[in-house]
Amino acid sequence: NKLNITKPGQTIPAPIVQLRKVSHDKVVVDNGIIQVTFSSPQGLITGIKYNGIDNVLDDEIDDRGYWDVVWYEPGKKGETDKLEGTKFEIITQNEEQVEISFTRTWTISKRGSLAPLNVDKRYIIRSGVSGIYMYGILERLEGWPDVDMDQIRIVFKLNPKKFDFMAISDDRQRSMPSMADRNNAKELAYKEAVLLTNPSNPMFKGEVDDKYMYSMEDKDNNVHGWISSDPPVGFWMITPSDEFRLGGPIKQDLTSHAGPITLSMFTSTHYAGKEMRMDYRNGEPWKKVFGPVFAYLNSVSPKDSTLRLWRDAKRQMAAEVKSWPYEFVKSEDYPLSHQRGTIQGQFYIKDSYVSRLRIYGKFAFVGLAPIGEAGSWQTESKGYQFWTKADRKGRFIIENVRAGNYSLYAWGFGFIGDYKYEQNITITPGSKMNVGQIVYEPPRNGPTLWEIGVPDRTAGEFYIPDPYPTLMNKLYVNPLQDRFRQYGLWDRYADLYPQNDLVYTIGVSDYRRDWFFAHVTRNVGNNTYQATTWQIIFNLKNVNRVRLYTLRIALASAADSELQVRINNPKSDHIFTTGYIGKDNAIARHGIHGLYRLYSIDVGGNLLSVGDNTIYLTQTRSLGPFQGVMYDYIRLEGPSRT
Repeated sequence: NKLNITKPGQTIPAPIVQLRKVSHDKVVVDNGIIQVTFSSPQGLITGIKYNGIDNVLDDEIDDRGYWDVVWYEPGKKGETDKLEGTKFEIITQNEEQVEISFTRTWTISKRGSLAPLNVDKRYIIRSGVSGIYMYGILERLEGWPDVDMDQIRIVFKLNPKKFDFMAISDDRQRSMPSMADRNNAKELAYKEAVLLTNPSNPMFKGEVDDKYMYSMEDKDNNVHGWISSDPPVGFWMITPSDEFRLGGPIKQDLTSHAGPITLSMFTSTHYAGKEMRMDYRNGEPWKKVFGPVFAYLNSVSPKDSTLRLWRDAKRQMAAEVKSWPYEFVKSEDYPLSHQRGTIQGQFYIKDSYVSRLRIYGKFAFVGLAPIGEAGSWQTESKGYQFWTKADRKGRFIIENVRAGNYSLYAWGFGFIGDYKYEQNITITPGSKMNVGQIVYEPPRNGPTLWEIGVPDRTAGEFYIPDPYPTLMNKLYVNPLQDRFRQYGLWDRYADLYPQNDLVYTIGVSDYRRDWFFAHVTRNVGNNTYQATTWQIIFNLKNVNRVRLYTLRIALASAADSELQVRINNPKSDHIFTTGYIGKDNAIARHGIHGLYRLYSIDVGGNLLSVGDNTIYLTQTRSLGPFQGVMYDYIRLEGPSRT
C-alpha cells in the first residue's frame, strides 16, 4: 500500500479507494482525498469534492467535466458530440484503485445525430493520489460513413467563485477576468477577443482577453490550470506524454482560459487549418487511445504562498512524465512499458557550403510518426507520434514507442527543410533499434549570397511592434519572447507603412528592426484592405547570366493568402506563385507560426543585373486583416560551384 508519512517512525496506510454506486444515474468514487461524482451511464464528471470545497467544478451549469468531438459528414455543418456513454462498467475495483468505463456503441440508426464512433471513456482513481486519470478509446469500424473530426478534447469548467488565478508556465500566470466580465465586454474583431469595459475587478479595465493568447506548443504544454486562494487549492491538467497528440512537437493549442476553464486538447485544427483535420473516407477503419491525462488537485496551508501550488504541480507533472507509460492502466489497447520499443542514433547535417565536414545535428527534433513523405508529420492526425530532442552531438534516443510501422523524421533550427530516413522503421514489443549515424543534406544549390532571418520555423526573430495602449494584455507587456501574443498587432503595419510598403536593403537593414513579423494587408479604413508588396534590394558585384540562382522562401505561417515573386520589375509577370495557401490563422490567433512551408524558386541569371536588384514579394489577397504570411527565412543562393 502507498503510505502517507506523518512523523518520523510512524506511517499510516493510505485510505482505500471506494466505489459507491449511489443511484441509477450517478456513481461516486472516493479515495479519502478526493470524491468524484460521475453521471451514469453518460460518464460526465459532475462533482469533485476536495479540501473543504464541495465542488471544484461550476455547480450552476450542466456541462462541467466532459469530453467532446466536433464532427460532420462531408458538406454538412459541424456538430458537437459529448460522447455520452450508454453503459457503465467496473474494470478494476480494489483497495488500491478503481477503474471505471462508460461506453457507447454506434449503429447506423444513429447516423446524423452522433459521431460514427465507438466510445470507451475510462477514469482511474488511485489510493493516496490526489486526482483523476482519464483516457478514451475511440474507434470506427470498416465501412462506416465518411466523417471529418476537427477537434477532440476534455473540458473542465471550474467553480468561478473560487478559481481566479491561472498559471500555464513559469512566466505566464495572472489573475483572470471572469466569464461575467467577458459577457459584459466589447467584442473586438472576432468573438474570442473582447475589451474588458466594465469588469468586476477594476484592475482588468481596458485589457483585452482572448483564449488564444494562452495557446502553447505541445512540447511545452505539460501542465496548466487554476488556483483558488480561499481555500488555497490548485486544479491542474497534466499531460505526461505527447504520443496521442497530433502534428508534432510545435503544434500549438489551447490550454486554460477565462471561465475558469481548463482543457486537454487531443486534436484540433488550431494553428493549422483543415489540412490537419481527421477526414475518414471510403469506410476507413481507425482506433486510437487518447491519454491518460491527469487532472491533479493540490492544496497548501492558508499561511503559505499559493504559488507553491504551481511549483508542486510542476513537480507532480515531472513525476507523471517519469512514470509513463503507466503500469496501472487496464486496457489491452494501452501497451505497457515491456510491450514498447526503443530507437536511437546520431543525426548529422551535411552542407558543403557551410562546412567541409558534416556537422552534428545539435538539438534537432527527431521523431517517429506514421509513414509518409518528409515533413508529413506536421499535418498527420490519425496515428501516434514519438519525438525527442537530440543532444549537442546529435545523439537521440526515443523510448516507449508503441509497436508499429513508422517513418523516422528530423528537422531543426539553423537549417531548412525536412529529413526522412530512407527505410521504414518497424517497432516490435521490447525491440531496441540503433540506426547509427544518419545524415541530412538540406536543400542547397549554391553559396549564400544573402539571407534574412533564422531558419527556426517561426517569425519570432522579426520586428514585433508595440501593441495599442488601449488594447493590451498586461501579461505580455514586458517579456520579450511573448510580445507577439498581444491583440491587434496586424493593424500596426498600416501605422508604420501608411502609404508605401516595407523595403529591406541587404547589408543596411536589420531584420530584427526592419522586417515586420507578418506580411499582412494594409487597412485603409472603411473595412477596406489593400494587397501589399514588400521589396528586398540587394547588390551583386557580378552576375552569371546563363546559370540559375535559387531563392529559398521558408514560410512560418499562411492564412488565406497567395505569395507572388517578381524580379526587378514590379509590373512583370511573376516568376513564382505559391497559389492559394493556408488556413492556419496564426495572425489572428497570436501565434508566431502555423504550418511550415518551404519553396525553392529558380531565378534565371538573365533576370539579374550587376549592381542593385529588387525582389518584389506580393501577398495578393486582401479581403480582410488576417490574410497574409509569416516568413521564417529567406535566402538567395548563387549558381553551384560545379
